[in-house]
Amino acid sequence: MLKRRRFKQTSSLEDRLLKDTEQLQEKAKGLPPGPARDELVRKIRRNQTASHLSEWLRSPGLQPPK
Repeated sequence: MLKRRRFKQTSSLEDRLLKDTEQLQEKAKGLPPGPARDELVRKIRRNQTASHLSEWLRSPGLQPPK
């Protein structure tokens, strides 16, 4: 039977998403318009959406998104 690998995260999800988003934005700035840059922009938007969802889930009373 395979043993499950567990990782203890040292920073919060929001911090990790923010750091990754900043790194992707720096990479996207250096690329010319094209498919590679578009893929990075999609990843940036995905990270931002995940951050907003996490923030919304942690909010008191679970306010609907605006």
